[in-house]
Amino acid sequence: MECLFPNSIWNEDDSRNECILVTGGTGLIGTSIREVLTSTSLTNSEFQIKPFEKWTFLSSKDGDLRDLTDVKRIFEKYKPTMVVHLAAKVGGLYTNMANNLEFFRDNIMINDNVLHTSYECGVKKVISCLSTCIFPDKTTYPIDETMVHNGPPHESNYGYSYAKRMIDVQNRGYNQKLKAQGRQGLFTSIVPCNIFGPWDNFDLKESHVIPGLIHKMYLANKRGDSGYTIYGTGAPLRQFIFSRDLANLTIGITRSYTDPEPIILSGMIP
Repeated sequence: MECLFPNSIWNEDDSRNECILVTGGTGLIGTSIREVLTSTSLTNSEFQIKPFEKWTFLSSKDGDLRDLTDVKRIFEKYKPTMVVHLAAKVGGLYTNMANNLEFFRDNIMINDNVLHTSYECGVKKVISCLSTCIFPDKTTYPIDETMVHNGPPHESNYGYSYAKRMIDVQNRGYNQKLKAQGRQGLFTSIVPCNIFGPWDNFDLKESHVIPGLIHKMYLANKRGDSGYTIYGTGAPLRQFIFSRDLANLTIGITRSYTDPEPIILSGMIP
């Protein structure tokens, strides 16, 4: 766990305070958000930490999010007004293919515990991170946010994909419940395209496209090879976003996005 807040300004009793809890805070996105918030080299200070913001970045050492008791203890300790839910059980292609049930069950438990505890504790805004794998395997392009539930996801990682899709269903339910009860609050989500950047996983069996290619290139160069093999036909199109660009967008979402519908976050298309 790491807490970031402007010590010279922070007052525990100020009504303007935002206590932002980031699950999965030591992963690729969480680490990038922390770096952007604390950077002194940015030419645009828009994304740096603001007065009356306190960001808490959780790691697996803070508790098991599959355990409701642990989740409730964390929320009682930090009393968040906002949650950025990044935590998930993740893995590479082959791990997903062999363990779809485990990926589904673990992520369903994590998401349900975090979202329902947020609801019970009166968190004002919950932003969950989805994945492009939630979209139907057979679809038309370009993809937009209305197409999430238009068909089954790819068979290789359906467990993880369906668990992520269910966050959108849960968000709809919690927003409906809050409205019926006359309570203030928002449950929403972001859908980043394929992410790459510092703090990524470069393991050849567990990594995604770009870190896997970088690792293969490194090994080929180390051996003195003139090239290396990339699997596939080369026909599929993939869109990528640098992790710090995604961090900027996510910070902006915490401060300004008020729509319950998921929003795709991606790099510019030339």
